[in-house]
Amino acid sequence: MDSTAALPPRILDWFSARGWSIHPHQQDMLDRATDPATLLIAPTGGGKTMAGFLPTLSELADGSHEGLHTLYVSPLKALAADIKRNLRTPVEEMGLPIRIDDRTGDTPQSRRKRQRADPPHILLTTPESLALMVSYEDAARTFGGLRRIVIDEIHALAESKRGDQLMLALARLQSLCPDLRRVGLSATVDDPAAIARYLARHPDPCDIVLADPGPAPDIAMLHTSEAPPWAGGGAAYAIPAVLEQIRAHQTTLIFHNTRAQAEIFFHNLWLANEDALPIAIHHGSLDRAQRERVEAAMVAGELRAVVCTGSLDLGIDWGNVDLVIQIGAPKNVKRLVQRIGRANHRYNAPSKALLVPANRFEVIECHAALEAVQAGRLDGDPRPPGPRDVLCQHILITACAGPFDADALFAEVISTGAYAALSRAEFDACLDFCATGGYALRAYDQWQRLLQRPDGLWQLRDPRAAARIRMNIGTIQDADLLKVRMKHSRGGKPLGEIEEAFAATLTPGDTFLIGGQIVRYESLREMTVEVSRDRGRKPKIAVFSGTKFATSTQLSQGILDLLARGHWPDLPAHTADWLDLQRQVSELPRAGQMLIESFPHQGREHTCLYGFAGRNAQQTLGLLVTKRMEELGLDPLGFVATDYATLIWGLAELTDPAPLLEADALRDGLERWLAENSVMKRAFRGAATIAGLIERNSPGARKSGRQATFSSDILYDTLRKYDPDHLLLDITRDEALSGLVDFARIEEMADRIRGRVTLRRLERISPLAAPLLLEMGKVPVQGAGAQKLLEREAEELMRTSGLAELDS
Repeated sequence: MDSTAALPPRILDWFSARGWSIHPHQQDMLDRATDPATLLIAPTGGGKTMAGFLPTLSELADGSHEGLHTLYVSPLKALAADIKRNLRTPVEEMGLPIRIDDRTGDTPQSRRKRQRADPPHILLTTPESLALMVSYEDAARTFGGLRRIVIDEIHALAESKRGDQLMLALARLQSLCPDLRRVGLSATVDDPAAIARYLARHPDPCDIVLADPGPAPDIAMLHTSEAPPWAGGGAAYAIPAVLEQIRAHQTTLIFHNTRAQAEIFFHNLWLANEDALPIAIHHGSLDRAQRERVEAAMVAGELRAVVCTGSLDLGIDWGNVDLVIQIGAPKNVKRLVQRIGRANHRYNAPSKALLVPANRFEVIECHAALEAVQAGRLDGDPRPPGPRDVLCQHILITACAGPFDADALFAEVISTGAYAALSRAEFDACLDFCATGGYALRAYDQWQRLLQRPDGLWQLRDPRAAARIRMNIGTIQDADLLKVRMKHSRGGKPLGEIEEAFAATLTPGDTFLIGGQIVRYESLREMTVEVSRDRGRKPKIAVFSGTKFATSTQLSQGILDLLARGHWPDLPAHTADWLDLQRQVSELPRAGQMLIESFPHQGREHTCLYGFAGRNAQQTLGLLVTKRMEELGLDPLGFVATDYATLIWGLAELTDPAPLLEADALRDGLERWLAENSVMKRAFRGAATIAGLIERNSPGARKSGRQATFSSDILYDTLRKYDPDHLLLDITRDEALSGLVDFARIEEMADRIRGRVTLRRLERISPLAAPLLLEMGKVPVQGAGAQKLLEREAEELMRTSGLAELDS
């Protein structure tokens, strides 16, 4: 029998009245409605959300179910609100007796309590809010009727600690509701089988439904009359061409990789917007009310363009968006495909997108990304084991809900894919940390949080600790942000947030950009930056917390493959000529070797290492190589790194690169550097906050970034001295190596080149190295080279001033 007949007549009639038919993948989801786990991969605009909810609507249509039936979890609060709006419309039009509500960090406390006591049939939430709900004593009653959980944009969650926290909460729910069915929705997945393993309860199977991918995206480079600059990330040269595209389309999303770049571009775009087209800006540091106004204007079709960041990466359904522009190289093919999908959010309509490289090298990267998209090659790295700081937080969350059995909790945890390989010894170490704080800290009452009862169950030592634990639930590590408000405005009108480190550099009268407007710093009052409007001066740019993405391993390989072709008919003439000149002056980097160039420039010796390992790894390579050069007497003075190269300058010519790149020497240098560097303290602070050792929030107060740093630094130094094998120090080292330092990419690079190093001594700077001299973020090396330079400058000063003769 055709299973569409199983749909209630009201749902079938609603489809028929619109002349719609159920898509094949939606039918597949209905057919698998009772399966334990199902992953749907469907293109943007392909009705993923309806496919995820059709079984829910069908099961709730007769009004017999009491309490919560389906949880919908999304990475974004805005996406949950958007789904609530879009789901209520068909439910009301079908006349279904279904209550729908959302619960996020913005939900009032009174409504949260009501949801726990009398939950709706469908609740839309985020990972953090779900973890909080699971922490309450009445969780078993709240989730008693739960039948399905729908996880939207699962690919985005699978790449972060937020996803690990979500899956641990899901394991808890599965214990409360053994028949709970799991559904994952995504448009961009590089490895469907890996995401399926992540979604399913280990070792249960997970069905994968692949929808018709639809037509290939219409994606190209934006043609501009002016060539991109050699360096920089603002893409100001492309403003006229971007404005022309905005005029030619209904609504355009203009994506940037960082919030600061988005602010700069929006400011320049607005200054050039002579037609006064309605253009807005949207990113995570803006005030929530301002973001919501932009979202509402988008829904109403009132905006011609929105300059945005990752805050709009995911599937908010704005059907009138007909063009996406990516400013700057995408760094990651999967992210690019996700952003492209924001355009023509309709089934079987090609998404239209344009890439705008910010500088000359990004032209090459954008072409490599275009080729990867057209070939369907998505990039992605294997997920590491589940992070133990998140597990520590989950143990504390579990204790908040009531006494627990350690054996049962361990069985729950290892049913989660990311933690399937967790050993009992590792689990017990996390449990001991939650109970006592560890060997060096067990004498302090504030870290004595759990105790084991005579019956073997574990519980909170002090029930009042539950409130403090709940206040610190979450894995998102915000930079230390301060609110920005207009001075003397009624109620202090909020504009957004800036980083505390940036605010510390401001003096009264300084100007900066936020929300697209220039403001003047007036004062800092009670953790709030007070500002006034200032339209007349060139602003500083706020150092927002937006991530500076590193080019993925796969995209880096694509760039090297493109360089290896030797001719580039598809590249703009200015870029092809640049590569030809590089080949004449030196040579082009190749995948199976490390090209190192050595040349004099402005009285200094320069060394350029083309590692193509991504910005973080190239930065770390610069730190390690200059340290090694210092040991070898090569007197480095500083370096700068990009995604593809590290340029070092100093006083001595490099003649033998082999000692600089020995794998053992690099690792030894890394260990020594990490031991004395602030990178470890930064990583420790993040892990300690997530694991519950450091509280960012406490009743009646929130620690400033400086207070948290001070206390975490003291803890870090204490543990290093008295308990070097402490669990959090072990977690910290893993975090630093994989994230801030990205040493794995250096090891991947070393494995790729296998000792094949080519040193080219040049008479002058090479075309590929030239842009690095213009890069921001140069790192000085304070060593013997700097001292020798001072001595040389002193000698030159004495010689030119005639003082040398007197000195002799």
